[in-house]
Amino acid sequence: MIRPLSYLCRYMEKTMSFEKLTQYLESLKDSDGIEGLDLIIKKNHQVLYRHKQGCNDYDCTRLVSEQDLYYLYSCTKIATMVACMQQVEAGRIRLDAPVAEYLPEFAHMKVADHFELGDFGNMPNQASPSHPAKNPILIRQLMAMTAGLSYNTASEPIAELKRKSGNHASTREMAGAIARMPLLYEPGTRHAYSLGHDVIAAVIEVVTGQRFGDYVVEHVFEPLGVSDVFFHLREEDKGRLAAQYSCDFKTGRKSRHQGNTFELTDQYDSGGAGLIATVDGYSALLDALACGGVGANGVQILSEESIEAIRTPQLNAVQLDDFTMKGMFRPGYNYGLGVRVLVDATKAKSPAGEFGWDGAAGAYALVDPKNGISLFYAQAILGLRGVYSDIHPRIRDLVYECLE
Repeated sequence: MIRPLSYLCRYMEKTMSFEKLTQYLESLKDSDGIEGLDLIIKKNHQVLYRHKQGCNDYDCTRLVSEQDLYYLYSCTKIATMVACMQQVEAGRIRLDAPVAEYLPEFAHMKVADHFELGDFGNMPNQASPSHPAKNPILIRQLMAMTAGLSYNTASEPIAELKRKSGNHASTREMAGAIARMPLLYEPGTRHAYSLGHDVIAAVIEVVTGQRFGDYVVEHVFEPLGVSDVFFHLREEDKGRLAAQYSCDFKTGRKSRHQGNTFELTDQYDSGGAGLIATVDGYSALLDALACGGVGANGVQILSEESIEAIRTPQLNAVQLDDFTMKGMFRPGYNYGLGVRVLVDATKAKSPAGEFGWDGAAGAYALVDPKNGISLFYAQAILGLRGVYSDIHPRIRDLVYECLE
C-alpha cells in the first residue's frame, strides 16, 4: 500500500519526536505576531517534517498552502552562488580573476577617504572625497562580500539610471551604476554586506549571453524539476503571493507591505534578493546541495568540489569581526562564498560545515552535507526583531535536538 506524503510526514514527526519543534512554531503567532509560516526538513531527498500554519492573506481567508509564493530576498544569494560556480566549472569564470575582465566599468574604482565601517546611515556618495583603489576587485571578493561595495540601492548613480531608463534598466546596466559608487574600503581588507551578488548576476549574463533570471530558472531549478520560480511575478500568480508585512523596528507595529524593494526596475534580475518561489521549489535546491549537488530526480546541478568551495570560510580575523560584529551576531559562523558557514560547533546543535543564508522577510535556509539534511523556513515579515538572533537559531537547534 502506497502511503500519501502527509501520512509519512506525520509518521516521521511522531517517531522522531518533532513535538518540541511544532510547539515552538505554534508559539510564534502570539510571541512574534507571525501570521503564517511554512517549514520543511529533508534528509537524503526524503521529507522528514513539514509544518504549515496560519494564514497567507491579509484578511485571513486563505490558509498557508504548498502553492504559496514568497519573496525570498537574500536567500536568492544561494541560487546565485550555484549559478556562478556552474560557470566556474564550465571555465567561463575564474574566482580570482578581476571583475573588470568581465565588466570593464570596474577597472578604475575609487575608495572613500573617510568612512567608518558600520556608519551605514552616512554612506559616501559620488561627491565624497576619494582616492584610486590600490587593488582590483576579484570575483571571489564579490562572493565573500570583501570587495568594498555597499548595499546602497538608493545611491545617486542607481537613482539616475532608473530615471533615465524609465525604470527599465537591465541587470547589466545596473552593474555599471554600482561601479560608479565609491568603495567603502580597499578591496579585500574588510567585510560589509553589499551588492556583490547583484554584480555577479551581471557577470553571469556576460559569460552566458542569457538574462540572469532566465539562466537561474533554466540551469539551477528546472533540472531539479522545479517550475514555480520567478524573478518577476506574473499577473496570473499574484493571488498566490504570501501576504507580506513590514515591522517597525522600534515599536514592533506591523503594516502591510507590497512588492520587493530590491527589484530596482522591471528588467532588473537581482542576484542578491530577487527570487520568488514556493517552499517546495526552493527546498529542492537546498536538498540537492545537501546531497552532493544531486537532486531528488538524480540530476546533478553542481559538483561536490564546488559545494566545498562555497562553504569554505573566506574571512580573516578582522573581516570576521566585521561579519559577526565582534562576536555578537551569528556566533560560531564565518562567511564563505555567499553563505554563512558554521566553524565552531560548540555554538550550535548543527555540525561544523553546515551552511546557508536567510532573507529580509524572515526566510531561513540551512544545508548540512555531512548528514544530507536541509531545511527551509518561510515567513513574510520584513524587519521583525529577533528573527535572525533568536528565531532562526532556535529552529536550527530544535531541529537537531529532534533528530538526535
